[in-house]
Amino acid sequence: MRAPAPAYAPAGDTIEVARGAIGPALLDARERVGEVQLYVHRDGLIDAMIALRDTPGLEYQQLMEIAGVDYPERSERFDVVYNMLSLTRNHRIQVHVATDEEQPIPSVTGLWPVAGWLEREVYDLYGVLFTGNQDLRRILTDYGFRGHPLRKDFPMTGYTELRYSEEEKRVVYQPVQLAQDFRTFDFLSPWEGAGYVLPGDEKAAAPASGPAVPQAKGAQTPLTADQIQKADAAGAPKQAPAASSEPYAKTTAESTADTGKGAPQSDATPKPSDPDVVPTKAGQNQ
Repeated sequence: MRAPAPAYAPAGDTIEVARGAIGPALLDARERVGEVQLYVHRDGLIDAMIALRDTPGLEYQQLMEIAGVDYPERSERFDVVYNMLSLTRNHRIQVHVATDEEQPIPSVTGLWPVAGWLEREVYDLYGVLFTGNQDLRRILTDYGFRGHPLRKDFPMTGYTELRYSEEEKRVVYQPVQLAQDFRTFDFLSPWEGAGYVLPGDEKAAAPASGPAVPQAKGAQTPLTADQIQKADAAGAPKQAPAASSEPYAKTTAESTADTGKGAPQSDATPKPSDPDVVPTKAGQNQ
């Protein structure tokens, strides 16, 4: 039996249908990597959402997620992104609404009650306001938290830390105190190594002129990737790494017992005089 909904629905004429259904409130529409992005003005958000939900050919019945994006260089620095799903068409779209710290966005809780908690998350992490949300409180950060942690200008360490004080026998807030400064990294590829000399590397012999030869696969090499040839290159000799037990390794084996393969008979001495076992009438071996 064929499925009532397609396994995957391409964008098709979704943008054209959305333009006709939303009207002037649709500022821009794009298709990127197979995903449709609609940019809607905040004053026409509610009518646009109703049109996306009820218009034949669109029918985005479910609100799956609300996310926030911060662009500090813009005058309207925040983008609130609504991820919509059409069950009948098995297709998703993104609705983008731009705003700032002061201009609120109409709440869509009247269309999808699940938006109540999703809008609270965006408010908590970014500080975006929503008119019509009856319970717009913080939901992820602690009580009395100052600021909005996902803004680009918010410090990674925050301003205060929460801990339990043994002296006061209660939970206390205090300014963040770092035990050490942040370390700086050059983000070089670990496969090629750092460009500077690490302690101990100065003792390594400088590579000879010409293409250097690495050890066998898996062996360490102090050279960078652009200084060596691949071990599989034609005519490139290989150098096997020295085994840790090489001074004690056996070069000859006089019997199978030396190789660990075992022998058909035991090497134990003395041999039993009569190895055969004769069962008795009682059935027990004596």
